[in-house]
Amino acid sequence: MKTRQVAAPALMLAGGTSMYVGAAAGVFLFSFVAPAGVAWLRIVGAALIFLAIVRPARSAWVGQALLLAGAFGTITALMNIAFYESIARLPLGTAVAIEFLGPIVVAAWGSRTWRDVVALLVAVAGVVLIADVHLAGSPAGIAFALLAALCWAGYIVLGKRVASAVSPRNSLAVGFTVGAVVTSPFAFTLASSWQPDTPLLTVLVLGLALGLFANVIPYGIDQIILRSVGQAYFAVLLALLPVTSALIGWIVLRQSLSVPELIGIAAVAIAVALRKPTS
Repeated sequence: MKTRQVAAPALMLAGGTSMYVGAAAGVFLFSFVAPAGVAWLRIVGAALIFLAIVRPARSAWVGQALLLAGAFGTITALMNIAFYESIARLPLGTAVAIEFLGPIVVAAWGSRTWRDVVALLVAVAGVVLIADVHLAGSPAGIAFALLAALCWAGYIVLGKRVASAVSPRNSLAVGFTVGAVVTSPFAFTLASSWQPDTPLLTVLVLGLALGLFANVIPYGIDQIILRSVGQAYFAVLLALLPVTSALIGWIVLRQSLSVPELIGIAAVAIAVALRKPTS
């Protein structure tokens, strides 16, 4: 159990680092493509990479395996799209805090002891402090953030089932492919925001990079974590993502950490230590 309590947070921090490297590509793409189009490129890039690496068997494309993978991939795609649309309308900290309601619900549902409840409350407080929440933004932005929260909860629940499947790698490849197809209408946002001077090759390369660093690596790591811990504990571990963002800003961008951020990071660390991996 002690090994899992050390390995799972370390893996989550590694996945978060990859995700925020991918976010840099996403920010650059916002200059050329609408948020929903960037999110769709992210899903397509992930699908192409997974298909090239995994080459799922025919059995992965039929029956229950297809339904589970397809549901997982679709809800993940919608989560990405909703979050990108929310941060186009809300301060990032506000969107992150609202989206974290999804993991909170999952963690609360799986809480069995007072220790679990205390860990969850401490994690929530930590995320709010790190995210620097501002009560501002459009109603549409809040609605998109709430949709992202709902999808994030679904991602955790379905992700646990995918992790327990016979071949999680097949499920990821099939799931992201189905998700890309189901959300393909968002490709029209690419056409609507396209400009004559848009560098096509740059956009495509960054789309693949976004898929690799923001989806393939972190979601692949999520599957490793979910196979060894409970989904409620995994939901608390997700509080480490804002911690990762703050630490990257401090180490790479030389951004100083404020006192609230330092308190928030300590709170998340305490919450992760309090929660049991099996719950």
